Amino acid sequence: MEKSLNDVYKKLEIYFFDHLSSIYYRIKRFSIFKRLFKAIFMQFFSSFKFKISIALSVFFSIGAHAQILTSKQIDSVVEKTLSTFNVPGIAVSVIKDGKIIHLKGYGVSSIKTNKKVDENTLFGVASNTKAFTAAALGMLVDEKKITWDTKVTDIIPEFKMYDAYVTSEFTIRDLLTHRSGLGLGAGDLMIWPDSSTVDKKQLIHNLRYLKPVSSFRTKYDYDNLMYIVAGEVVARVSGNTYEDFIESRIIKPLGMTKTAASWYRLKDKSNVIDGHAPYEGKLLPVGLSFGEIANAAGGIYSNVTDMSKWVMAMINGGKYGETLDKKLFSPAVARELWTPQTIIAGGNPAAFSSYGLGWFLSNVNGNFQATHTGGLSGIVTQVTILPELKLGIIVLTNQQSGAAFNAITNSIKDGYLGIKGQDRIKTYNDNRLRNEKQADEMVAKVWSDIAAQQKLSASKPDVKNYYGTFHDAWFGAVSISDVNGKMHFQAKNAPKLKGDMTYYKGNTFIVKWYDRSLDADAFVNFTLDNNALADGFKIEAISPLTDFSFDFQDLDFKKTDKK
Repeated sequence: MEKSLNDVYKKLEIYFFDHLSSIYYRIKRFSIFKRLFKAIFMQFFSSFKFKISIALSVFFSIGAHAQILTSKQIDSVVEKTLSTFNVPGIAVSVIKDGKIIHLKGYGVSSIKTNKKVDENTLFGVASNTKAFTAAALGMLVDEKKITWDTKVTDIIPEFKMYDAYVTSEFTIRDLLTHRSGLGLGAGDLMIWPDSSTVDKKQLIHNLRYLKPVSSFRTKYDYDNLMYIVAGEVVARVSGNTYEDFIESRIIKPLGMTKTAASWYRLKDKSNVIDGHAPYEGKLLPVGLSFGEIANAAGGIYSNVTDMSKWVMAMINGGKYGETLDKKLFSPAVARELWTPQTIIAGGNPAAFSSYGLGWFLSNVNGNFQATHTGGLSGIVTQVTILPELKLGIIVLTNQQSGAAFNAITNSIKDGYLGIKGQDRIKTYNDNRLRNEKQADEMVAKVWSDIAAQQKLSASKPDVKNYYGTFHDAWFGAVSISDVNGKMHFQAKNAPKLKGDMTYYKGNTFIVKWYDRSLDADAFVNFTLDNNALADGFKIEAISPLTDFSFDFQDLDFKKTDKK
C-alpha cells in the first residue's frame, strides 16, 4: 500500500514539474521571483500530497474491502437462499450506471407445475405498487389538477374518518404517508383475504368506523386503505380508472410490455407464479390475496425485466428513453417522492429512517436509500435503490419469507458499500428460526392447554349459548352456529374466514380456519349478558407471526339477533 502511494506521488510530482516548468524557467532570471515561485509550488505540492494521500487511502481501503458480486456469485447466493428458506422460485435484477448487469430467474414458478422461473416470469409486486400510485398523483400535480396538500374531501366528498377534524384536514399527502392515526393494517380485513365481498364504495364509507390509536400526523403506522383512497383520487381527477391510468401513463411509456395493474388484467397468464405458504414443514400453493378494489395498494403484476425499466426511470428522476429525453414527471415531483414525510421510530439513531411518498427512505453507510417491500399470500418482493451509486436491486419471490429477499439484497448491496465479512443468509436465517421457534412454542402451548382442558371432568359450557349472528360496524356479520355437529365460525363478507371452533377456557374459544395457508388461527373471547348468553366477542391472533392484515384487534362484534 505504502509503495503504491509513493509511486503515485512520484508520477504526480513529475507531472506537475513538467507542466509548470515553462512558467518556472520564464521567471528564473529574476531570482526573487524564482525563490518565491519555488516556495509557493513546494507548499502547494506538500499540501496536495497530504490531501491526495487521504483520498487514495480511502480509495484503496474501499477497494480492498469491497467485494462486488459477479453474476456467478449472485447465482450462488440465490441458489443457497432458495434451499435455506425453502423458496420455490426467485427472480433478481441488478441495475448499475444505467445498465442491467444481472437479470435472471431461479427455481420454479409453482410446485404444481415445476415450470422454471425466467426473467419474464410474472410475480405480484404487492406493495411496491404504492410507488406507482404516488407517482401517478405526482403526474397530476405536474398537470396542476391537484396539489399534494389538496384536501381529500375536495375530490371525494363522502370521505369521512372517525374524527371530524381529521376528516376536514386530511390531504392527498396524508393518504401516502402512513400517519392517519389508524393502527397497523387497520381495516385490512375488508380486502384480505381476497374472498372479501366489500366494494370500494363500502370501504370508503366504512373508514368512519375505524377508531384511531394515535393522534393525527404524530405516528407512523403502515396502512393499505389510504392507498386505495389515493387510487380513487387518481380516478376521479383524471377521469379514467386507476388501472387504465397506471397502464397508459406509466407502464406503457416505459415499455413494461408484460406488466398489468392487476392479475385480472394480465393478457397472458402462461408464465405467472403461484404463491406458496409454509405449513407444518411443507409448502402449500395459495391463491390471490387482495380483490380488485385493492389494486392501488398492491395490485401490480410484473417481472424483473419490466421492473428494471421502472427502477431506471426512478434513478433518473422520472426520465426515460435512450437519451433520457422523455419524462414521467418533473424533477420537483421526483424530489417530493423521496423527501422524508413521516419519521419511523427505532433503528439506528445515527441514521435516519422515514417514509416518503410511496417509498421507505434511510441512510445506509452514508448513502441515501429508497426502498419498498411487498407482501401477498405466498409472495414477497423488494425494490432497493441507492441513487447516488446509480444502483438498483430487485428481488421477487413466490414464498412469503421476507428473510429470503433481505439476504439476497443485502449480499449484493454489501459489495457496493464496501461491507465485508457478513454472511447475510446465515444472519437472516438465524433470526427467522429463532422467531419461528418462539411462535411455534406459543401456539403449541395453546393447543396443549386445549387438549388438557378437554380431558378435565369439569362441566363445559353449553355451546348453544354462544350461537347467533354478530355484527361489527365495518367488517359486517359473522354467524356462530352448528355445522355437522361442530361449533362453526363464518364471516359473511369474507367467505374464506370460516372454521370450526374449540372450547379453550372461561368464555374463550379457538377458531381454526379451514384454509390452513392463512396461518391465522385465533382466540374468540365472548362477553355474556345477565342470562349467561353471548352478547358479543373480540378476536385475537394466537401466533405473533400472523400477518398484520388480519387486523382482528380492530373488531368488536355485538349480537344482532337477541331474543
